[in-house]
Amino acid sequence: MADGRWFDTGLPKGFPDLMGFRLDDTTIFFIECKNEKGKPRKDQIEFHKFLTQCDVVHGIARSIDDAILIVNERKVGYGFEKYD
Repeated sequence: MADGRWFDTGLPKGFPDLMGFRLDDTTIFFIECKNEKGKPRKDQIEFHKFLTQCDVVHGIARSIDDAILIVNERKVGYGFEKYD
């Protein structure tokens, strides 16, 4: 925070940066934002594995196009393939 105190959202370690749902079909989705060289941390990979087991739409977005693809195509684990 501005005064140097730590802010804890209460979310579990590895929770993706963004979450939302599609109004048309109420599909929930999670997006982990990374730059072109960014790698997911171990806790993020574990969260990915949990979401994959539950068949939840989620992935790593390295661009706006990636994020749109994940949501529109209902991708499960997009961008995590080499970390499985």
